Amino acid sequence: MSYHDEQESIEGLKAWWAQWGNATTWIVLAALIASAGWNGWNYWQRHQAAEAAVLYDQVQQAVNAGDKALVTRVSGDMESRFGGTAYAQMTALAAAKALYAAGDEAGAKAQLQWTIDNAKDDEFKQIAKLRLASLLLDDKAYDQGLALLSEPQSDAFKGVVANGRGDLLAAQGKRDDARAAYQLALDALPKNDTSERQLIQFKLDALGG
Repeated sequence: MSYHDEQESIEGLKAWWAQWGNATTWIVLAALIASAGWNGWNYWQRHQAAEAAVLYDQVQQAVNAGDKALVTRVSGDMESRFGGTAYAQMTALAAAKALYAAGDEAGAKAQLQWTIDNAKDDEFKQIAKLRLASLLLDDKAYDQGLALLSEPQSDAFKGVVANGRGDLLAAQGKRDDARAAYQLALDALPKNDTSERQLIQFKLDALGG
């Protein structure tokens, strides 16, 4: 390249930079910030998950030891500090079961309601609804239980939800509606789930008609 051509290239580069250099700088800077933010977010997520895993192990130990006070405290820590992780919804279900076994029905209901309100996965929400509905059945709060189980659910839960609705309706004395719910449960449950199907068939036969 001759000296003249080189000078022309330099002048052309200067002209391009004068027109586009500022915008290019901001684009590069924005890309660098976005990359740093994404890496920072991933690190924070991994750090949160690691800490939540340690706390979940403490929950499991408290549950196994039957330490109600520790279950309550650690599950509260999990929900307040790591409520957005999968460990929080697993903790709430485990805590609800432990608290109910310890005779703290109000505490168990609170944990189940927390799961319904905050769980990220629909499966955990549906499990919590089913368990809370069974507690409401014991309390004769039938309408509240039916309201919990009234929303559409995935095919995986259709049978067990219909069975739960059948129990609530039967307890209310709504025999026709209960029969329809039990029949829906039978139609939805897998054919190889013989024990559950036999139980539902027994309840259906007991209603007569």
